[in-house]
Amino acid sequence: MGRNGKLLAILALAFMLSSQAWAQTLWAEVTFDKNSVYVGQPVSVSVKVFSSTWFTTGLDLGNIKVEGAFSVYFRSVSSSFQKDGNTYSSVELIYNVFPFETGELNFPALAIEAESPAPGDYKGTKHVVNTKSKILNVKPAPAAFSTDQWLVANGLQVYDSWSGDRQHVKVGDVLERQISRTAYGTVSQLIPPIKWDSLANVSEYPSRSKVENQKDKTSISSTRTESMRYLFEKEGEITIPEIVFTWYNPSHEKLYKRTLKAVTFDVAANPDLGVLTSIRDSLQAIQKKELAETAEKAPLTILGMSLKKLAVVVVVGVLILILLFKLIRKLVLDQKERRAAYLISESFYFHEFKKAMHGRDQKRTTAKLYRWIDALDLAEPSATCFAKRYGSDSLQRQVATMEAKWGKGDQFSGLTVKEWESARKNYLNRGHVVSSGWINPD
Repeated sequence: MGRNGKLLAILALAFMLSSQAWAQTLWAEVTFDKNSVYVGQPVSVSVKVFSSTWFTTGLDLGNIKVEGAFSVYFRSVSSSFQKDGNTYSSVELIYNVFPFETGELNFPALAIEAESPAPGDYKGTKHVVNTKSKILNVKPAPAAFSTDQWLVANGLQVYDSWSGDRQHVKVGDVLERQISRTAYGTVSQLIPPIKWDSLANVSEYPSRSKVENQKDKTSISSTRTESMRYLFEKEGEITIPEIVFTWYNPSHEKLYKRTLKAVTFDVAANPDLGVLTSIRDSLQAIQKKELAETAEKAPLTILGMSLKKLAVVVVVGVLILILLFKLIRKLVLDQKERRAAYLISESFYFHEFKKAMHGRDQKRTTAKLYRWIDALDLAEPSATCFAKRYGSDSLQRQVATMEAKWGKGDQFSGLTVKEWESARKNYLNRGHVVSSGWINPD
């Protein structure tokens, strides 16, 4: 090989090495925060995509379907880091996966579409980055615990209410009991149904349950509400036994319980026994109708409609939105946007909590308190944690008494607005909240 040929070979080799050094690199990985959990216990799943340049658009995988588990998307986090003198960008998508079947759970392999520019360019190019499937070991509930009442949660609130005159009950009367449970750190599908006790001389007619999930960027809670109608058929003393609700806290590795106390009724005689048959037939008809409605609604999903009907709904919706945007002045639109921002702000939730404190409805006060607590940036989403860090000694004692009484199912109405306002002021002065721009007229 001549001198010129050697020179060309050296230049070609240098060009290849330079191209490789500047070649764009993308890769992805999936990690779990734990590799073994109990059934119902959430595992935090991190899906990370890396680029040797940056990302020109966000990543959207939607809700990942995992067989044998419920999957909930929380948020994405962007960051950058340096390695071997090069700067890399990453986008992390955070999910919580709630397994409802035991054994090996397979988190599927993913094909992730990402847009990232080549080195020295600014225009994003589409790439598909693949991950491998991962296995999670799902253990059954410990043998000492009842599997049909097993619940994994960070906390549980139980609310109990009755409709009807509980003090004067006679044969043929109907009382309805409603029990709502709000579990923190789980989904409503994993809250087990209530085990109602069978009662002598009483006919029982359960209503269909109602479930709801509440989620923000960092946490999830869920509520299950169930009702039972009691028809008293004979006179005498009737006792409805206590109901015990248990849950396992994975952070504390302990089992907790909340108990609804037993309720006793002195049922008086009713000379008009003919009304008993009429009421029984009416309750059976109501229950049959509710069961039929439940069966009809069961198959429906968020998009529970045909593609043709969905297309019509979308087109009509778009036309309506266009018309509204043309008719509404910018000032009014801005005001509505500020109002919407306020209605999901910490300030609004605290205002609702204060209004509830002035009333006598403990269930409402409890719900508003913890909805506000969920909107705060706390190490632990609890009233105890908030009071300990930002409240006075008086507020800490108040919260301790409140938690103790509510834990026993007792009433407590000793919340002091002034103490909570002072503690919230301490919290805000440390820079945790950004104003929504809406000024509350109250």
